[in-house]
Amino acid sequence: MSQLSNLNVNSYSNDRERIDMTFPNGDVRQVLPGTSILEIARSVGTSLGKNAVAARLNGRIVDLSESVQESASLEILLPADADSLPVFRRSAAALLAHAVKRLYGVDSAVRLGDSQIVKDGFYYEFDLPSALSAEDLPIIEREMRKIAEENVPLRSRKISREEALSLFQGRNELYKVERIKESSDNAELRIYEQGEFVDLCDEPLLPSLHRLKAFKLLSVAGAYWKGDSERPVLQRIQGSAFPRKEQLDEHLQLLEEAKKRDHRKLGRELKLFMFSDEAPGMPFFLPNGMKLRTELEDFSRRIQLRSGYDEVRSPFMMNRRLWEESGHWDHYKDNMYFSEVDDEAFALKPMNCPGHMLMYKNELRSYRDLPIRMMEFGQVHRHEYSGALNGLMRVRTFCQDDAHLFVLPNQIEDEIGKVMDLIDRMYLVFGFDYRIELSTRPEDSMGSEELWDEAENALRHVLEDRGVAYVLNEGDGAFYGPKIDYHVLDALGRSWQCGTIQLDFQMPEKFDLSYVGEDGGKHRPVVIHRAIYGSIDRFIGILIEHYAGAFPLWLAPIQVRVLPVSAHYDDYAFEVRKILRDAGIRVEADVSGNKLGYKMRAAQQDKVPYVFVVGEKERESGSVNVRRYNGDEQVLMSLDEAVGALLAEQQINV
Repeated sequence: MSQLSNLNVNSYSNDRERIDMTFPNGDVRQVLPGTSILEIARSVGTSLGKNAVAARLNGRIVDLSESVQESASLEILLPADADSLPVFRRSAAALLAHAVKRLYGVDSAVRLGDSQIVKDGFYYEFDLPSALSAEDLPIIEREMRKIAEENVPLRSRKISREEALSLFQGRNELYKVERIKESSDNAELRIYEQGEFVDLCDEPLLPSLHRLKAFKLLSVAGAYWKGDSERPVLQRIQGSAFPRKEQLDEHLQLLEEAKKRDHRKLGRELKLFMFSDEAPGMPFFLPNGMKLRTELEDFSRRIQLRSGYDEVRSPFMMNRRLWEESGHWDHYKDNMYFSEVDDEAFALKPMNCPGHMLMYKNELRSYRDLPIRMMEFGQVHRHEYSGALNGLMRVRTFCQDDAHLFVLPNQIEDEIGKVMDLIDRMYLVFGFDYRIELSTRPEDSMGSEELWDEAENALRHVLEDRGVAYVLNEGDGAFYGPKIDYHVLDALGRSWQCGTIQLDFQMPEKFDLSYVGEDGGKHRPVVIHRAIYGSIDRFIGILIEHYAGAFPLWLAPIQVRVLPVSAHYDDYAFEVRKILRDAGIRVEADVSGNKLGYKMRAAQQDKVPYVFVVGEKERESGSVNVRRYNGDEQVLMSLDEAVGALLAEQQINV
């Protein structure tokens, strides 16, 4: 708890009516209207006043300079409170802007853009007369520390929209003026002032930037103003900040580990995939990467076929009228690629669902046929801005492990439960923990509110009936239905959105899907959209970083490398390789002629799970000397015993 445990009730001689501040522990403190929250914190205790970061007033996070006017609930936030972290980062962003203005802002040469708090830190965008580089970041950081040490008071106040326009027009802050004009005519805006520096900020900052000690600038890159490629390119400086130095050090260590695990770096080193300017954002899977990808697909295929799914394949490109019928034309055309065939407009599919709707409609269906579960490893194409492309994590073409379940209304909850069990079993194989979000109706949704309410309630009921903890993500559903999203946690604790379950009453209406019911009449099925990996390409990128490229045996592109101690034993190495290949093990022999120590280091760098060293003793006894990746121990085993151990280890029990 961020309060002192025992608060005394103030006793004022002033005749003015006092108001009650109720703290989380139930204690009440009486103050005069107009008292600032900082004054209240100081009156409780010197330590609390000194360490206070912000406050929660009637559930709303506010600045310590905020004055209270009526009785309310109040919680003083301290550095250790979770809601304090954004305050530190927002304050660091303001300090960054102040430093950049001071260093480069002669004759209004610096114009302030947007500032945002992001998952691991903050960024601020600037319109500057010349480009910055990574070498400039330490200079800016030193200036930030200098300003913080000056401890100039940081003051906030609210001004009218007209005052704000006049203030920022006078300072030639074009981007701030644009933001002010977007606000409502009667809006009051909050500004912060520190010496010569002035900025807009609706959210609270620290009472003093002198308290900022643990921050670090990390990168600088170009970014379109408002993310619009038609607007100017600003320079985005990104950094991170924490209340304590130990937290920052831990975060920077995590970033260093993440760099080592970067799937783009490991993808090159392990020869898994490549990119080319001839196909921006479209990965080329090399032999090693294709082996990994095939294992993932085969694993998923086996599990799904055993679970009652039927595999299908739909065309990559279909007529525009299909996308108009499905609703994608109205809601998704800006992300699609188009072509003309025989004087008609066609589109590369961004999703697999319309093709599956046509397959369902291809024949008469009875209620006895349902549920029908169609699965497809479908290649889709979606346009992404070049600046957003990021290795396998953000591409323009990828493979979805898509499925569509056509179900009776009374089968919805049971089928969703089975999908959840399937996802849980598969994620367990990779060692993933996960959290679940329920995403509801977005602004650009299609269909009636009644159908949306029915779909949302069905998903909510499934989650609550199964006792599943979930976070509500309002307004983030697909345009055709609400969804359950799975966010997996990798070895570094980072969250990645992968699996999804979407409930759809809209597509069956759009495509006039039906089945013959028990009463002989036509009825409408319900569609469940489902993906487990999500994008197989992206899932591979996540796995590369999760395992740091050292895949478990069943996934490793090369499972064993045979190393002859000299060229005299190349023939035996080839014999061992053949026996392993015949057993279904992915193996190669290093007969490069290099010394054994070099071959061992190369196998270690390539993260091969096992090396089999062979020489005279091994050839004579029909054995191999086995060494595991990152292990020091070498074990002499008969070849049959080694093969049996490998086959047993790569078995997956799901």
